[in-house]
Parts: sequence; C-alpha cells; structure tokens
Amino acid sequence: MEAPIKFPVEGPGGFRTVLQFTAFRNIWFAQLAAQLADKFLLFSLIILAYKVSGGSTPVAITLLAYTVPAVLFSPPAGVIADRFNRKQIMMWSNFGRAAAIALIPVLSFVPGLGNDFAHLLLITLVFSSVGQLFGPAEAAVIPTILPRSALITANSMALLTMVLTLVVGGALAPILSRIDLYAPYWFGAALLAVAGALIFASDIPKVERTIEEPVAEGVSRFRQMFNDIKEGIDVIRASRGLMLAFLQVSIAVLVLFMLFTLAPAFVSQVIGIAAQDTYVILVPATSGAIVSAIVLGQFLRNLDRARLLATSMIANGITLLGLAAVPQAMAQLPDLHAHARLTGAVFSLALGLEFGAIMIPAVTYLMETTSDEIRGRIFALLYMVINGVTAIPVLVAAGLADTIGTAHVIGGLGVLLIGGGVLVAMAWTRDAAPAPR
Repeated sequence: MEAPIKFPVEGPGGFRTVLQFTAFRNIWFAQLAAQLADKFLLFSLIILAYKVSGGSTPVAITLLAYTVPAVLFSPPAGVIADRFNRKQIMMWSNFGRAAAIALIPVLSFVPGLGNDFAHLLLITLVFSSVGQLFGPAEAAVIPTILPRSALITANSMALLTMVLTLVVGGALAPILSRIDLYAPYWFGAALLAVAGALIFASDIPKVERTIEEPVAEGVSRFRQMFNDIKEGIDVIRASRGLMLAFLQVSIAVLVLFMLFTLAPAFVSQVIGIAAQDTYVILVPATSGAIVSAIVLGQFLRNLDRARLLATSMIANGITLLGLAAVPQAMAQLPDLHAHARLTGAVFSLALGLEFGAIMIPAVTYLMETTSDEIRGRIFALLYMVINGVTAIPVLVAAGLADTIGTAHVIGGLGVLLIGGGVLVAMAWTRDAAPAPR
C-alpha cells in the first residue's frame, strides 16, 4: 500500500491556496480545456448538422446522440473509476475525445462524407461515450489530492468552470464556424490534447481498495459490473444524507434546465419582448451562478452547509414564485410594464445565486461522506440521474407550459420547491451528518 498523501498546504483557503496543489491545478486546467472543447462540439454540431441535413429533426437526433450515453454509460464508468487507474482513465478519455472530434474535419475531405449525416451521428456517440469516463474519475480523485477543508472551494471552481465554458463555448463556436465551418473542431481537438497532457503530468494516487474475494468461476465480467453498480446504489439507499444530496443536486439542475427550456416562451408571453431576447433572463442567471461560485469558494467556505442547502432550496422556490407572478402583474400596469424586463432579470440573477448555493455544498457533501473505494460509482450514478431523470420533468414542464401557460408552470415549481425545502430542512435537522463511509 502506498504511503498516505501529505498535503503541503494545510488549512482552509481561497482559490489561490487550492491552486497551490499541483495535481489539482493540472486537473482543473484540464477540466477547463476539456469542458470548453465539449461545448465547442455541442454548439458547432447544431450548426453543422443543420447545414448538412437542412432540417431540425437531424439536429435533435444528433443532440440525442450527445446526451443518451450519459444515461447509459455513466454507471459502468463509475465502476471503471473505482477499479482502474484514474489517471490513465482521465488521460485517455481526453486523448480519445481529441481523436474523435478531429475525425469530423478530416472525414469532410472523404468523397461522399462531406454532406453525410450518419457519420456525424456515429462520431457524436463515440465522443460522448468516451467522455463519460472522465467525470466519475475526476470526482473520485479530488478528495485524494486536497484536504477536506478545500473541497468546497474546489467544487466552487468546478461550477465556475462549467458555467464559464457554457457561456464562452456558446458565444465563440458560432463565430469560429463563420470563419471556417470546421475550425471549432480543430480548436476543440487541440484543447482536449492539452487536457490529456496536463493529466499525464499530474501526480495522481492510485485507487486503494480492500482485498476482495476472487470472482467465482463462471461469473461474467458483466455480472460483476452489475454487482458493483448495485453496491453503489445500496450505499446511497442506506444513507439519508446521500439521498438528500442527490435530490438537491437534481433539483438545482432541473431548475436551471427548465429556465433555459422555457426562456423563449417566458420572455415573449410574460415579459412581452421578442423570443430571441432570452438573454434578458439567461445572462443574469449564469452571472448569478458565477458570483455564487466565487463567493462560496473564496469567502464563505465555513458556512453551515445543511442550513445553507435547506435555506437556498426554500429561497429558490420563493424566487420562482416571484419570477412567475411579479413580471406578469407588472405587464398589466402601463406605468410598470417598462420595468418588467429589469424585474425578470433581477429574479433570474437570484435564481443563479441560489443554484450555486444548492449545488456546491451538496456535491461537497457527496465527496466528504463517500470512501475512495466507491466514490466513482456514487458520482457516476449522480450524473446518470442528472442527465436522465431531469430530462422527463423538463419535457413535461414544456408540454404543460404550452397548455396552461409558462408562468403557471414556473409558479407551480416554486410551490413544490418551498415544500421540498421545508421537508429537507426537517430531515437535516433530525439526522446528523453520517460518518464517512
């Protein structure tokens, strides 16, 4: 067994302190590069798929190919993260995605493939499937290279990276595509190659596992993997704290996805501006998430996380109620109608702040209360839940919005969140945080 890791920088600190850990610094920059490349691919595929096919249905199918692997392959990816060398997993996941994304411009030179849609679909499936290996391995590694006091700052930086790359990737991909249709793919491949090199240069500890009984003869590897996934599910079911953290992360992502989905209808029906002016609520929401990540990671690391989670969830519900009711009421009054846009932006900013206040402590709790042996599977199951379970409520909400109105759907979600926040507060108060598993 390897000697335990000695942390050269102990005690709580802000972003600068966390970045003094070389392994974390390399992984964070690798994550930054990889997520930016991922967003370049996502937004560029929308443009390319439409240009190649000339229709919206192929675009939707391509995006489905991008998201489905997250549901299907996340649990096996978690098992792999807990059983094999995590450094190798992260490194080859980045190099593999770099090769996949580079195939798109390379194959455009092959006669007959320049206007072919099927190969885009296949490459997207491969890219997304390989990418599922990175997240669980990274989440499992972070607590092994940082002291516990630094985890909330590390997760704040991860959220900051996610939001910034979404904004930057969404803005730059169309610009690069106008210069050259395939430029974003070359740029994305280069970023992923850099990410792989950064992981290669990192000193990442190997998985420390307890000695297990040898697999019985005749038991297939598939069955063993199924048992490993079931073990992760059993750990979550046995802990009320883990289940609550799963619920809170899923709700935070659900609210954000719903805001993006309903934004065009909301700004046109409730605020009374053009549907393409969704930036009025989306920019403040993403800005709020960025501010929340900075404030929590740099200045408010020692807050009571259980109280912060419950309070933020209730506040999230109240804000959704306000977003649904106040701009709509203002729109009915000529003197106040001109301020409906600003009011919607303020409520959206608050939603972004609350998103970070829910997401960061919940993910930190998951890192702190799971052992190194099973952490990869826990986070893989979390990613599966986020990508799979939240998609259904978003689709239902979109259908209801078309039937009963966007404001009613947003307000209804607010009521549910307030009730859920009260129940979560009662649960956290009743149960002390579980000991690390």
